[in-house]
Amino acid sequence: MKKLRWQLIIIFLTGLVVGILLFTEQQPVTTTQKTPEPVQGGIYTEALIGTPQRLNPLLDFYNTTDRDINRLIFSSLVKFDGRGLPVGDLADTWGVSKDGTIYNLTLKEDLRWQDGKPLTASDVAFTIQMMQIGGEIVPADIQAFWNEIEVAALDEITLQFRLPEPFAPFMDYLTFGILPQHILGDLSFEEMVDAPFNLQPVGSGPYRFERWITDNDKIQGVALVGSETYYDSKPFIEQIVFQFYPSTEDAFAAYQSGKVMGIGSVDSAILQKVLAERNINVYTSRSPEMAMILFNLGNDEVNFLQDVNVRKALYHGIQRQKIIDQVLQGQAIQAHGPILPGIWAAYDGLPVFEYDPDLAQQLLKDAGFELPAEGEAILKKDDRILAFTLLYPDDEEHRLAAEMLQAFWEDLNIQVMIEGITYDQLINERLANRDYQVALVDLNLAQSPDPDPYPFWDTAMAENGQNYTQWDNRIASEYLEQARITVDFAERERLYRNFQILFIQELPALPLYYPVYNYAVDQQVQGVRMGPLFDASDRFSTITEWFLETGQRTEILTPTP
Repeated sequence: MKKLRWQLIIIFLTGLVVGILLFTEQQPVTTTQKTPEPVQGGIYTEALIGTPQRLNPLLDFYNTTDRDINRLIFSSLVKFDGRGLPVGDLADTWGVSKDGTIYNLTLKEDLRWQDGKPLTASDVAFTIQMMQIGGEIVPADIQAFWNEIEVAALDEITLQFRLPEPFAPFMDYLTFGILPQHILGDLSFEEMVDAPFNLQPVGSGPYRFERWITDNDKIQGVALVGSETYYDSKPFIEQIVFQFYPSTEDAFAAYQSGKVMGIGSVDSAILQKVLAERNINVYTSRSPEMAMILFNLGNDEVNFLQDVNVRKALYHGIQRQKIIDQVLQGQAIQAHGPILPGIWAAYDGLPVFEYDPDLAQQLLKDAGFELPAEGEAILKKDDRILAFTLLYPDDEEHRLAAEMLQAFWEDLNIQVMIEGITYDQLINERLANRDYQVALVDLNLAQSPDPDPYPFWDTAMAENGQNYTQWDNRIASEYLEQARITVDFAERERLYRNFQILFIQELPALPLYYPVYNYAVDQQVQGVRMGPLFDASDRFSTITEWFLETGQRTEILTPTP
């Protein structure tokens, strides 16, 4: 009986506790949370590294400071989302003919320049005419491209583009800033280069030029204000001020002294200091660049590179994360394929080549390379030693990376010589003339949301184009060629997936890493979002949603029973 009473007491107490818990679970627990309330007004100041030259989107190809400012003043026909898919800016709709050679595009209704004048299809046609002339400022390939396109303004809001042949990446070329014909239409290209317009621009973007900020007749900054004529949502922040500094160290000092709220670019010189700041947010994104090792598959002096097992062994012998950590201070992401990650064309199912020196040595053995019996330290095959020269751009970062690559491969008993030369020599002489064995390069894909790997890997580009590896894979080339003329994105995605699989199977080059871009903004600036970048100015893609933390909204949070 005593034992039974203890059981009854335990059952009673257990029931009591469970009942209390059930009762409390049924009562909603309320908490309050204050979240920033977007309000109009305020001034955002940002430090830019560099000096402005001309606030004109056709003249800013080589000046990142100008591009950052122009991104807010001018609009384009289309822009691209974080996955690299085109979305309308000034353009409302567009259509493509079945054969892919005619693009019809309709502008949004009632577009206005910042001086109140109508923005029409004629302004677009005029801007393209100026690009076709181009002088020495517009890149030659851009001029050549537009000189092959027939452009017609069919009416006030309708444009037609006629291409000589299908070209699916065409939408990439519609991101140029539009210029006002009513202001610049009577000028030649040479006259436009020196026109007063470039210092007092009129655009159609979310912000308009207000004034230059000077000190002793020297330009120190520029002030922009929200545009009253902007077609889309008006920005919350009323005024944006850019201050110009010669270095990131100077920009960081300006932040610490309260002169600016943001730093346009955070490089390795100030990264750790910025990360130590309590009141600043650092936004990081993949840059549109890729470090790669190119193999000259057509060079008979190193014909062993034609063996895919050798190339795979070289890949497995690299500690890429060690290079990223020690040379780039962790500011890069390992690359696993030839297309930038995060965009619509990238295939996430590619195999990953991890650092595996044992597997690397086995692959070299499978390729017929072994240490000689007499104990020499270099692998041989048929009295031919496994040795090559690695070219690299002659700067500190690439030198350190090249030295680490040399050490990794020498651990595999491969003899590696390294040679640093200027980037101009590397690209325009050694690679262009196929006068190299192995090269460490940076593939710059800026302002190219559409991947279009054709120029770098198609067989047709092996002799005189940018296929510096001279990779000759007919099936991969067919995928690239078909993707270039196919308008349907789903089909292009399939073609590029197949290409990427073949690329990784054969490894004509070794993708190493993608550098990252760091951007710092004080925490009182809210609404900042930054996706994958195709240009540094893309950090302003959501600028109209930014706001200063001047108001707050109190939310009552009540969990669901």
